[in-house]
Amino acid sequence: MITFEEVTKIFETKTVLNKQSFEISDGEFLVLVGPSGSGKTTLLKLLNRLVDLTEGRIMIDGQAQNQLDLRALRLSMGYVLQQIALFPNLTVAENIAVIPKMKGWSKEKIAKRTAELLDKVGLPAEQYLHRYPNALSGGEQQRIGILRAIIHEPKYLLMDEPFSALDPISREQLQGLTKELHQEFGMTTIFVTHDVREALLLADRIAVLNQGEIVQLASPKTILEEPTDDFVVDLFGGVAHD
Repeated sequence: MITFEEVTKIFETKTVLNKQSFEISDGEFLVLVGPSGSGKTTLLKLLNRLVDLTEGRIMIDGQAQNQLDLRALRLSMGYVLQQIALFPNLTVAENIAVIPKMKGWSKEKIAKRTAELLDKVGLPAEQYLHRYPNALSGGEQQRIGILRAIIHEPKYLLMDEPFSALDPISREQLQGLTKELHQEFGMTTIFVTHDVREALLLADRIAVLNQGEIVQLASPKTILEEPTDDFVVDLFGGVAHD
């Protein structure tokens, strides 16, 4: 379980998150949604300490996050970005193997798991293992990015608008794939998006952020049926009336 206790993040004079307290349950799929500048990505980056909090405390499985070994913390988390950050000089197999190598996996274990996962996401290993990123479509690259993030079986998966740059068909396919992988592997997933439909499709719970505060944290059904304020009504109103 992850617990935020009165967490505040200030960049220079701008308060990006303001005294936020909430919990993320093990195995949960939590989606963070809200306008640009609302604090979504900052909240995500606080989890793996790409940025450090200004005040408050984050607890991970009962331990203060800032007391955990930074390398071990980051190896416990997979991270998928909007910018598909594959290494252009490495093959698909080499890209996927980066973190397992860091964790000391054998070549045999890496090769076996890589082939299994590629087949699972519809990219047959014999066709894709030795390709380079520039020979892949955007959707294929993002599938590889997801596999690179999950192959070492992290407890937590962080996803920062991973599909926003993709065409609608690829986006829909990867939304379905992400939900399937979450259900199969049970990773606690924290997913940032601007797209309220994507949030409703994927989430167990949705955290709606506005100006550095979570204004509602609830199931998709509750968000639609019992919005807490006019901001939530406006944000989800178009979907509610489809």
